[in-house]
Amino acid sequence: MTSVFEALSRAFRDLFQFQVLWIVIWPILAASLLWLLLGIAFWSTFSGWIASGLTAIGIQTWLEGVEPRWVAYGIQAITHLILFVPLVFVTALVITALFAMPALIHLVSDRDYPHLERENGGGFAGSLLNALIALGIFVAIWLITLPLWLIGAGLVIPFIATAYLNQRLFRYDALAEHASQDEMRAIFSSQRSLLWGLGLLTGLVQFIPILNLFAPVLTALAFIHFGLECLKNLRSLP
Repeated sequence: MTSVFEALSRAFRDLFQFQVLWIVIWPILAASLLWLLLGIAFWSTFSGWIASGLTAIGIQTWLEGVEPRWVAYGIQAITHLILFVPLVFVTALVITALFAMPALIHLVSDRDYPHLERENGGGFAGSLLNALIALGIFVAIWLITLPLWLIGAGLVIPFIATAYLNQRLFRYDALAEHASQDEMRAIFSSQRSLLWGLGLLTGLVQFIPILNLFAPVLTALAFIHFGLECLKNLRSLP
C-alpha cells in the first residue's frame, strides 16, 4: 500500500498548483450547470420519480399527512438535494476523466516522468467506452444491492460503488497516453488490489464536505501518479 499512499501524497501536492486550480473548478461548475438545467427542464418528471420511490418505501403517504405543509415540502426539497449532489459529483468525475485528464497528465509526466515514452495504447474512443462501462456497472451495483438497505448493510454500498467507479474510470485514462495496450492489461491485472485500494481512499474524500469539491481532480492526479509509476517500474524490469 506504500505506492498508494505515495500517489495520494503527490496528488495533494499537485492539487493546489496554480495551473491545476481551474481544472479543479470547471468540471464541478459544468456538472452543476448541466444538472441544474436538466432539473429545470424535467422537474415534473424527476419529482414524479422521486414521489414514486418515496411511495414504494411508504414515506410519501406519511408526507401527505404532515402538517404544516411547508414541513413536507421542505423534506421533499431536501430529498431532491440529496439526489442532486451525488449526480453532480459523478458527472464531474466523468467530465474530469474524459476532458481534463490530458492537461493533468502533461503536468505530471513533464515534471516527474519526462523520459517515459508515449506508446498511445488508448484514445478518446476507448476512454468514452470505458466511462460508459464504468457508469453502467456503477448503476448496476446500486440497483442490485438496494435490498441490502432494508437489513442495514446498505451503508457500505456507497463506498464499494465509489471505489469501483474511481478505479475503473481513471486507471485507463491515466495510462492511455503512455502505455501500450499490453502494458495497460499487465498493470490492471497485477495491481488490481492496489487500484481498488486507491479507488476506495479517493472515494472517501468524496464524502468529506468542502474537500469533496477537489475530489475529481485529486482522484485523477492520484491515479496518474500511481499509473505512471507502475509503468516506469514495469519497463525497468529485465
